[in-house]
This record gives sequence, structure tokens and C-alpha cells, in this order.
Amino acid sequence: MKNYRVTVNGVAYDVSVEEIEGNTPVAVSAVPKVAPAAPKAAPAAPAASVPAGANTVKAPMPGNILKVAVKAGDSVKKGALLCVLEAMKMENEILAPADGTIDTVAVAPGATVATDAVLVTYH
Repeated sequence: MKNYRVTVNGVAYDVSVEEIEGNTPVAVSAVPKVAPAAPKAAPAAPAASVPAGANTVKAPMPGNILKVAVKAGDSVKKGALLCVLEAMKMENEILAPADGTIDTVAVAPGATVATDAVLVTYH
């Protein structure tokens, strides 16, 4: 019997392998010995300065920006598409929470954002 420690996806396992003569199957047992490592957060987008009196739309989860549908100066109605955020292979539409005018767009297609990163400011 040989003992090994194997790490898979950040979890360490102590594994015992029994060598058997001939063509019979090998007995293997694995027991996790270390708690899984905490997932790493996605890198944050550069901090955007928020104009006085402006409201912000923040990323609800970490992910990648696939599309930006607005630019500074655009007027938007409540529910209008601001951008598309991909997270866990799902596309999430980020919609305008209220009527307003876009002050700044803090992201571009291809950007990686963290949870609560500022995407858009408006007034």
C-alpha cells in the first residue's frame, strides 16, 4: 500500500493505493484532508470617479462585460439595457433602474469586473 497526497481544484486528498498482482483492479480510497481554498475574486475594474449628485449602477456579481449599450450623454428610460455582464456562462442584462441621463460609462466590452464595481453613473 502506498500513500500519496493529491490536490484537485484546491482540495488536498490523502490517497492510499494498493498494488495488486495480475489484471485485477486497483483499490483506491481518497479522503479530503484540507478545506477547499476560497475562490479568488475577479480583478476589479479601475475605480471610476462619481460626479456629485450622480447615481451608480454596480455589478451584481463578478464577470466579464460582453456589451455596452449606452454612452455618456445618452438619455435612458427605466428598464433600458445598459450593458451585458457574463457570469458563469450566463448573460445578464444590466438595466437602467430609473429614467435619467448617462454621466459616465466605467466599463468597456471585454472588461472584467468584481461584485459592486461601478458600471455606469447617471443623473
